[in-house]
Amino acid sequence: MKSAPSCPRCGRAVHAPGLWSSAWQCDAHGPVAPLNPVRAPNAVSLELLLASTRVPVWLPWPLPTGWLVTGFADAGDDRSGALGTAVALSGAAPLGGVGEMVLVAEDPGIGMGARVAGLGGPDPGSGFGAGPPDFKLRYGGHDIALWSVETGDGRAAYAGEALADWMWLVFSPADTAVLVAELSDVRDLRDRHDGGAALEPPFGAPSPFLASALKPAP
Repeated sequence: MKSAPSCPRCGRAVHAPGLWSSAWQCDAHGPVAPLNPVRAPNAVSLELLLASTRVPVWLPWPLPTGWLVTGFADAGDDRSGALGTAVALSGAAPLGGVGEMVLVAEDPGIGMGARVAGLGGPDPGSGFGAGPPDFKLRYGGHDIALWSVETGDGRAAYAGEALADWMWLVFSPADTAVLVAELSDVRDLRDRHDGGAALEPPFGAPSPFLASALKPAP
């Protein structure tokens, strides 16, 4: 049986649109874009996500050595399309052990990126971006500036704006964030057929971090 959607900000069950409202409703946060169950890391999941998304599906490219795509998530319904997407990756952490990385693209106010980062959200918060960025990624010949966001719970997170949407980059454990020194460019998988041969990301086992970060509330 298919799992029910939940609130992207808190994981609570949401109420489907009805006679009095055309929006999904969370008892705590009001109208929300429903968070769908985490998708398995495979080509079928990717194609389904690409068919519905209204925001980028970001992937660092080239991937760090040995890293694999390990899951997808999205927030939205059949009417709206996906207004938030998450791509999870797993691989060898630079300082040892297994590292996890999640890239989120979302419309302002969705709240999925803040939730993956372990924040109350829905967006990075007041004072964000006041100083110079911590690092930049390149997309289509343009820089995407990213600033560190304080999480305080064993994760490291960065956020910025790209193509009029929020971009989040979240690492677990926090010391995996030293990997930013190896990241330079990102691709939007909506355009993976551009420029010749299609970009075919390698897939691995499902990400335990993404599933845990977006676990529905009991």
